[in-house]
Amino acid sequence: MPLYLLHFAQAHNDFRLPELASVAELLGISYTLPEKDEDRDPTRPYMVVELETEEHAKMLARRCILIKAAYEFYAQGPSYEVLHEANRKCEPLWRKYVEDTSFKFLVTAYSHKIPMERQRDAIETFAYMGFLGKIDMKNPEITMVCFEEYKDRTQTPRQRNEGDGDFRQIFFGRLIEEGSARPLVRHFDVKKRLFYGNTSMEAEVSLLMANQSLASSPTFRYLANPGKLVYDPFMGTGSMAYPSAHFGAMVFGSDIDGRQMRGKQQTPGVVRAASQYGLASRIMDLAVFDITRNPLRCGELFDAILTDPPYGVRAGAKRLGRKKSLPEYKKELSRQHRLAPDPEDRPYIPPTKPYELSHLVTDLVLFARYVLKPGGRLVFFLPTVTDEYEEVDVQTMLCNGMEVIANSLQDFGSWGRRLVTIKKTTAEKYYPPTFEDREMVTKDEHVPAHKDFREKYFQGFRKVEIETPQVAFREG
Repeated sequence: MPLYLLHFAQAHNDFRLPELASVAELLGISYTLPEKDEDRDPTRPYMVVELETEEHAKMLARRCILIKAAYEFYAQGPSYEVLHEANRKCEPLWRKYVEDTSFKFLVTAYSHKIPMERQRDAIETFAYMGFLGKIDMKNPEITMVCFEEYKDRTQTPRQRNEGDGDFRQIFFGRLIEEGSARPLVRHFDVKKRLFYGNTSMEAEVSLLMANQSLASSPTFRYLANPGKLVYDPFMGTGSMAYPSAHFGAMVFGSDIDGRQMRGKQQTPGVVRAASQYGLASRIMDLAVFDITRNPLRCGELFDAILTDPPYGVRAGAKRLGRKKSLPEYKKELSRQHRLAPDPEDRPYIPPTKPYELSHLVTDLVLFARYVLKPGGRLVFFLPTVTDEYEEVDVQTMLCNGMEVIANSLQDFGSWGRRLVTIKKTTAEKYYPPTFEDREMVTKDEHVPAHKDFREKYFQGFRKVEIETPQVAFREG
């Protein structure tokens, strides 16, 4: 298959390949990554992939949030001599542009600024290509770009032009498509949104999650066609809803606390923010309930569940119930209070208790298996302690018929959050799950690193040593 050069944005390195795989599956695109681990390293800004057609490269650039641009690949090498030798061998690819095509040549670099004089010298080395068309720096018919890849030195102070020419690799190709999905990050910027809170997810990450879910139309918006149905069981201020709706999905959301979705105005805040983006018609409905006491009476409703469960740093997870059981007489008073009409017409707010994170995510996977259609995806964030995390932590939350598709880390140092994508791989129907309280841990049960994450976070992830009491024994 023909080769194409993908230029990635330098953000969320660990998310690049999972997003590429998801979007390719959504669009029905076949691709092949480089064989060498060095060439498929997701921390590098450039990657050469095999695609069937140029149109497929354009489609990926239009949909992948982390692709800045796609190029027809001509050559690469550790030096300009090697690059030019390889470029001469692929002359049939660029010969058709020589005679009468207006063009522009660019020489640029990653993690380095090339002096203008050396840029001109580098461009002159391509003189053998013999382009006869007009040089047009504003609206050329083709743009030829040469990339010098330097080691990442963004955090290293250095003198101007220091290390110039000490590049790792050079790539050369013709620009096919600039990434048109990247501007959506600014379009959905939380700071410009009419309704948001302290737990609102940043726009770039919510867009990535929407792509991971596959629950959207193949192009940006097919408003005339029925979209897939996405559900967010921890809706909050609706950060997950807007990208999914923009990509063509219908969105249903719920939360145990309706105030998070409503805000203080008569029109719910989630609906107001969706109206800002012209997406209010794609918000199907908002409901207030606890997923462990959900009113859903049948399964296989949704194409995807896309959510960011609360883990207690800025907002703690809650479920219905009390921390301590009430005595019988207080239970009776509470029951009478609920049944008696309130003279001030105040809504009844049921009591809640903390919902431990490790229990929450295990229940979320069970819940997803029940309400997802076969092949549907559950996409959510899981906070982890860097020094304690093990792969088995994610595996222990799975149940039959659910399989991990991707597990990408957003690293914050001592802790991070993992974007976990789980697919429903079974067509078997299941009864509605029951969510019992789980307090005791059996001796052989694995304790995941995300258990009691809130307490670990506020302790600074220090390991708490348990002192063994000193016991004195007498002889005899």
